[in-house]
Amino acid sequence: MTTNTLEHHHHHDADSTDVFGFWMYIMTDCVLFGTLFATYIVMKGNLFGGPSLKHLIELPYVLGETMFLLVSNLTYGLAMLALYRRKKGPMLFWLILTVITGLGFVSMEVREFINLYLTGHGPQTSGAMSAFFTLVGTHGLHVSVGLFWMLILMIQVCAGFNVDNNMQRRFTYLGLFWNFLDIVWIFVFTVVYLMGVL
Repeated sequence: MTTNTLEHHHHHDADSTDVFGFWMYIMTDCVLFGTLFATYIVMKGNLFGGPSLKHLIELPYVLGETMFLLVSNLTYGLAMLALYRRKKGPMLFWLILTVITGLGFVSMEVREFINLYLTGHGPQTSGAMSAFFTLVGTHGLHVSVGLFWMLILMIQVCAGFNVDNNMQRRFTYLGLFWNFLDIVWIFVFTVVYLMGVL
């Protein structure tokens, strides 16, 4: 084998390992959220004499949260299209909008948590509230990590890193992660909020 052939083979193995590792991570996150959903479903009736989530949920407010997250997914998709065309300016523009809408989602979720806590409905009040805060908070933490990841990649692009295949792969992984969080939120919105007000 020539040196170039060995390098290509090594690079292909590294790519395969990256892809395998990323999908393993997504699968472990599926198990994590599956466990949290199951716990919430079991515990949602454990109110310890307090009000049910039906009386605490403001559905229009949560719809606003949802719109922020869905729009962030759209803007990230537009950023990826700009990336594939190697248009750095439009890509950064759409990524900035993604960060803004993502931060909007996180800030609304934090505000919701603070309001629940200040009105005496924190995670310590009942099994239902503990399961609620854990499930919704874990999703919010994932969104925050995704935003941090996005900011790091944006800084790298602004610092002059080449928008090559390697960088494209990093953005693709982030995009898959971001889509995964949207799918999880749709389940959270349906199971926790929408079914909670019925």
